[in-house]
Amino acid sequence: MAPAKEYRADGVSVSFDPALCRHAAECVRGLPEVFDTGRRPWISPGEAAPETVAEVVRRCPTGALTYLLTPGGPEAPDRPTTVTAAGDGRLLLRGDLRIDGRTATRAMLCGCGRTAGPPYCDRAGSCGDE
Repeated sequence: MAPAKEYRADGVSVSFDPALCRHAAECVRGLPEVFDTGRRPWISPGEAAPETVAEVVRRCPTGALTYLLTPGGPEAPDRPTTVTAAGDGRLLLRGDLRIDGRTATRAMLCGCGRTAGPPYCDRAGSCGDE
């Protein structure tokens, strides 16, 4: 899988890690002028205010999207850390996370055990049934 790619604009940069993306499409629904999968590059953070871009990035349940505001810094983790069991078996985490040596503020973990990329949910097992 390709490494994370960074997209920059005045006041904000957005990074995308395709290995974590599970196509929840929160970004596309939330800010289609910035996140457009039919365009290359598909992320144009300069098309909206930096704070608006950051707010939509925070909707990404997997952490595939992250941001850095300048000035302002990266996303602050939720405190306390929360774990939400979704009805389909996914475990949605938000907080100061360390998973398999990676640091993150958001993650979607597999609760059904049928993922090809443990511990992350790939929506292949009952976690993918909706």
